[in-house]
Amino acid sequence: MARTRAVAVHDDPGLQPERTDLAWRRTSLTLISAACIFLRWVPHYGWFAGTLVAASLLVALGIALTQRRRYHRAASGIGGAAMTANVRATAAIAGSVVVLAGLGIYTVLFLPLQR
Repeated sequence: MARTRAVAVHDDPGLQPERTDLAWRRTSLTLISAACIFLRWVPHYGWFAGTLVAASLLVALGIALTQRRRYHRAASGIGGAAMTANVRATAAIAGSVVVLAGLGIYTVLFLPLQR
C-alpha cells in the first residue's frame, strides 16, 4: 500500500498562517479562561456576572467558528501574493475584550456584593 503525501496549502517557509491560527486559538482559550474567572463571580455578583460568562464564551465560540475561513484566506493569500490584514476581525476581538474588561471593572468597583 502506497502512502500519499499531503499537499501543502501554501508555500511559506515561515508558516505564517499556522502561527496566526495558533494566535487566534490562544485568544479563544484566554476568553474561555476569563469566562471561568467570571463564573467564580456569579455567587457574589449574581446574574450580571453570568452575562459576562456568556459574553466571553460567545466571543470564543465566534473565533472558533470563523477560524477555518481565516486560515484558508491567509493560505490562499500567500499563494496568490495578495494577502491583506483582517482588520475587521481584529478590531471586533479588540472591541470585545475592551468591553468585557470594562464590564469586569464595573462589576468589581460598583456592584454590591451579594451575601
